[in-house]
Formats: sequence, structure tokens, C-alpha cells
Amino acid sequence: MGAVHGVYLKYVGLSAVSYAAYTYVVSQSTSGDPVDVRNLAFGGASQQALFHRIAIPVLFYSALLNGVIAILFRLERGMKLIGKDKQTGKIPLWSYALYFPFHLPTMLYTYVHTKFGSHKVTTPDGHTKKEIVPVASEVQRGWWVGGCYAYELGKEWGGIVDLTVEFPEKCIDASKGYLLLPTWDGVPATPAQLEEAAIFAVDARKKGDVLVHCAHGRGRSTTVMCVCLVKAGMYTTWEEAFEKGIKPGRNVCKLNSKMRKALTQWQAEYVDGKKGS
Repeated sequence: MGAVHGVYLKYVGLSAVSYAAYTYVVSQSTSGDPVDVRNLAFGGASQQALFHRIAIPVLFYSALLNGVIAILFRLERGMKLIGKDKQTGKIPLWSYALYFPFHLPTMLYTYVHTKFGSHKVTTPDGHTKKEIVPVASEVQRGWWVGGCYAYELGKEWGGIVDLTVEFPEKCIDASKGYLLLPTWDGVPATPAQLEEAAIFAVDARKKGDVLVHCAHGRGRSTTVMCVCLVKAGMYTTWEEAFEKGIKPGRNVCKLNSKMRKALTQWQAEYVDGKKGS
């Protein structure tokens, strides 16, 4: 999901809607209404019964699964649950089959948000207009922030930092290096993971352009790009990297309170405190 604030609420909503639909279908299946003989003649009653038998467990499972995932979002745990491979960036078929009530709405929302999501840009003559948000933006020379559709650029990469749990990596064959740090949408990488990503990205930049991406290129990827630009020596603090190095090139980038806290901890430990140097 695209917003970086209260993302877990989307899964709370999915769980609630699924449960409401579940209770409705259950009430219909147990209402005891007399069967219309015309429906019986054409198989309508049996079709309705079949629908109930399928819909009831599916809706209940959707309510349960998305509720659990919402809790995991809040706890910042369970990122390995989806089964994404750290080496290949692929999501196994069993994950799509087992967690389809999570995958399907996530893929649908991200597709719509990517293809139709817009932002305001200022034209050279000072006017503002709305444009579709790019799948990725070059915020500094050779440094790109984007979403999971960045593969549409058709670029070769020196390295890719992938922050998604929920999407397979489609750029991996066009990259000389790949680092997966799986995080739920809206949940930042830990300070240690941020440092790992920064070291990887600075080294990868020697081989070509670097792509840091999450689902939409707004929160998780922005968090990592902040530390990359500081580690590369372009800025002294993550705040400066965010305001001067990223926002001007991609104005949809945002940081929630947890992301800011993780960045502040990283700055204190690995820049000001020189941990790991």
C-alpha cells in the first residue's frame, strides 16, 4: 500500500470487510427461506449452496489472515512469512496460494496506485499541474528512488536495494548486485539494516546507477536513500539528504515517525558515533 502513515489500517479494513461479508453470507445460508421450485428446476438452489460453501470459508480466512497481517505490521514482525527469496527476489507459488487474500488486494491496489496516482508539479512558467507519479525518479545523479514497477524503465543497474515483502523483484536480471531487506509497507529497516544497505549501495554505485525501491517509492525506499546519500558523502545528515537530496527530485517521498526514528538512531550510531567504521 502506498501511504506511509497507518498502512496497517488498510489490512484492518480488509479484515473487517471480509468479516462483514462472511457474516452476511452465513446469515443468508441459514435464513431458512423456502426454496423456489423454479430455481430447483434450473439448478439455481444447488448453485447458491455451492457459492455459500466456497464463500464462507474464503471470507472467514480473508478476515483472519488480514487481521493477523495487520497485527504483524504493528509489531514489525513476521516479514519472512511471505517466503520471498533473499537471493532471487522471487515469491514462491505456495505463498500466492496460501496467502491469496493478502496478495490479490495488495497487487490490485498497487497497480491502480501506480498507473493512476498523480502528484502536482510546477511548470517552468510557474503554473502547477498534475502528472502521473514516475515509477522511479533519479533524485541525484545515479541514485534512483522508485517502486516495484521500476522495471518498466528497462535500465541496467549497478545495484538494487529491494525493501518489499509483497512483490517479486523484476529488475534482478538487469542488475549487477541485489540486496533484499524485506519490510512491511510503512515499516522502516532497522539501523543495522540501513547501514548494510548504505554500504552495499555505495559499492554498487561504482558499477552503475543504483535503484532503491519499495512498493511505490515513497516511504521505505526514501528511508534507505537518505542513509545512502549520507554514506556517499553527499550530505552530512539524513535530514539534509531528505530535504535537499530527495524531495526536490521526487516530491511524493514521505517519512513517518518510525522511519524518522530509525534514521535518527542510524545517524547517532553509525555517523556521529562512528559505529562500524
